Amino acid sequence: MNTQRLVIIGNGMAGARLAEEVVRRDVSRSIDITILGDEPYGNYNRILLSGVLAGSHRAQDVFINPLDWYVEHKVTLHAGAPVTRIDRERQCVYAGGDLALPYDDLVIATGSMPFIPPIEGLRGSDGRLASGVYAFRTLDDCHDIVRHAKRSRRAAVIGGGLLGLEAARGLLELGLEVHVVHLMPHLMEVQLDRAAGRVLERTLREMGVHLHLETATTGAIGDGAVEGLRFADGTSLECDLVVVSAGIRPNTSLAVQAGLDVRRGIVVGDDLATSDPHIYAIGECSEHRGLTYGLVAPLWDQARVLAERLSGTRPDAVYEGSRVSTKLKVMEVDLAVMGERDADPDLDEVVTYSEPARGLYKKLIVRDGRLAGAIVLGDGGIAPALLQAFDRGTLLPADRSELLFPRAAGASVGQGVQALAADAQICNCNGVSKQQIIAAVQGGCRTMKAVCSATRAGTGCGSCSTLVQAVVELAAGSDLEEDPAAHYYVPGVPLPKLELAEAITARGLRSVSAVFASLAGGIEDAGSKPGLASLLKSIWGAEYDDERDARFINDRVHANIQKDRTFSVVPRIYGGVTSAAELRRIADVADKYQVPMVKITGGQRIDLLGIRKEQLPMVWKDLGMPSGHAYTKGFRTCKTCVGTEFCRFGVGDSTKLGIAIERRFQGIESPAKLKLATAGCPRNCSEPTTKDIGAVAIEGGRWEIYVGGAAGSRVRKGDLLVTVDTHEEVLQHTGRFMQYYRERGKYLERTYDFVERIGIETIRRVLVDDEEGIAEALDERMQAAVDAYVDPWLEADKPVHPAQFVDVVGVGVLARDGRR
Repeated sequence: MNTQRLVIIGNGMAGARLAEEVVRRDVSRSIDITILGDEPYGNYNRILLSGVLAGSHRAQDVFINPLDWYVEHKVTLHAGAPVTRIDRERQCVYAGGDLALPYDDLVIATGSMPFIPPIEGLRGSDGRLASGVYAFRTLDDCHDIVRHAKRSRRAAVIGGGLLGLEAARGLLELGLEVHVVHLMPHLMEVQLDRAAGRVLERTLREMGVHLHLETATTGAIGDGAVEGLRFADGTSLECDLVVVSAGIRPNTSLAVQAGLDVRRGIVVGDDLATSDPHIYAIGECSEHRGLTYGLVAPLWDQARVLAERLSGTRPDAVYEGSRVSTKLKVMEVDLAVMGERDADPDLDEVVTYSEPARGLYKKLIVRDGRLAGAIVLGDGGIAPALLQAFDRGTLLPADRSELLFPRAAGASVGQGVQALAADAQICNCNGVSKQQIIAAVQGGCRTMKAVCSATRAGTGCGSCSTLVQAVVELAAGSDLEEDPAAHYYVPGVPLPKLELAEAITARGLRSVSAVFASLAGGIEDAGSKPGLASLLKSIWGAEYDDERDARFINDRVHANIQKDRTFSVVPRIYGGVTSAAELRRIADVADKYQVPMVKITGGQRIDLLGIRKEQLPMVWKDLGMPSGHAYTKGFRTCKTCVGTEFCRFGVGDSTKLGIAIERRFQGIESPAKLKLATAGCPRNCSEPTTKDIGAVAIEGGRWEIYVGGAAGSRVRKGDLLVTVDTHEEVLQHTGRFMQYYRERGKYLERTYDFVERIGIETIRRVLVDDEEGIAEALDERMQAAVDAYVDPWLEADKPVHPAQFVDVVGVGVLARDGRR
């Protein structure tokens, strides 16, 4: 049997996908596949690079095919071997020095190159990007940007398209002040109309991204290293890191060298062959019927058609172009775009709904009763049905609102998925259909995680996760199994909370990095760090080895970050009882630091909003008051009524009790925030029955203690834990419940979910009846935590890190004369 030699240039998403499609069809193994890749890695998902930049994904998490896959399927991979020349006459490819590979069929899948505008100062005299200037296209780019970000304060992203915004998201997560400089009037102008762009703009500003629209960058400032950017209007921006994301260009240099027909991309026909019948091109480097595609869906279509031709399973298969549609996340905001962006006023019906405050924008363009285009921002749930209607050209219901608001019409997510056709695409990033997910379930995958591993569904941008889950539940029915990972305390360490705490205690692990080293194979997971830090501090108290990168920004500087990147300072006001002297100090601080807003909070405290980061140490020093812990995952405040001292209905001194609670439990950390309240009578003026823990005075001088209440997005009356006689008993049972919750609650699980999960009867038996004999030990561990408390605002005079209070906001855009 003659072996067909297939050489693929490019180990990116197009080249590797083609190899997969050929392997799947070449049952006789008559095709010998060799792949040449520029980068020294296996195939990875570029869609996830922003996650690598942000730290939410490890580099190893973004690889699609491990090296074992190539070995298993007898695919030869030459990684880190850039191709230097194609010899069409000899049908041979030269790469990596002395590597020469003859071919019968050659596929060019070289993708795109980042476009670096000819802006003065972006490149050095040697033609390389200047120090501090980076493209955002490869895994190495991510690593370089992360390294530079560690010594940076402010980053500028040139370009407000999809990749630019994803780079901005990653930089924001790294703790930098981020500015996006965009030449056009609105963001993502290729995909979004002006109205959608404005909604997205508002959402991003609320996230803390600084936007400079209709701004042309004319030069980079700095001698040897970037220090800022100059703009066409004469202003400038100080920054010490620049990411250029000004678009991409098809990588056609090899095709040009080989003498192939090249216009914007490598010209191919419906058979995806170039002007040489033995050479094909797919992906972003190719041009078909005058179009180049920058999305993954057309790439999957091309790979499938070419694999059918090359394998002989359908030798007459043709590629007739793709209806452009995509579903993804932009800065964690769901976005679906398909077809026409702008309507023809003479032909089209336009249906729109906009709610900028919630980041919602929905637009349908209907032509002849069918969907000609759509933009859906902020509501990923309706995208699959719209994509199916668009791809199939089906007639739309007369009531268009059924498409925009299916749940209002009574349709659940499960019902919506059930109505989708078998070949409806659920995961756009990896081209996974409903039928493929069902097949995985029928093949033995019984959990969401197993299905995602088998099909890659949901492993891209993540916007399809809810739909994937719905398909899995639909297909598995009663055979659906619970994923063990659902019980892990944090995703990066495969242990439930109690087992994790036992392992930490037994091995004496006092830092987050020690936990990863000992219990997670040395692999650190950024998203798991805050939860581990909270648990370790609960276990070890003063012996906890504090690593600052494991904390949220709020906990690093002991203030609550606001959407404009300033901070909120809330001093402790015990029980809401203050004095003229304290009020004068607060007023003096507000005047001295020109605080934009002073607000009475719902927790009987005064909030000073709009404080710059570098001002925090002096603000705290001038206040001379303890931290109110308005920023932490732990005890926040105890709301009180006036109790017996002034109220004619009071039967218990709730003010005195509330102050005692605040003084005892201030600074105690827990899985989630704790809001408490005391009421001097059953009239509940301070709403203690809807707090995490509440104490209500009743006749006879007794106190009812309620736990697990809620009054936020979910309303729940707390369960009665116990009735006691004294303030001391209230403090004891409050502390005992808090410690039990600290030790057994999941990270970020509020008490109302915790109480429902454990059950109030069980909690009573453990904490009140002491059936397990642990009540005294819980009291002792809570006392140890109370004894270990140190007011964090004492750090004002001795920062734990040189950059703890470094200003990342105060350096402004410079005017022509250099003034801020």
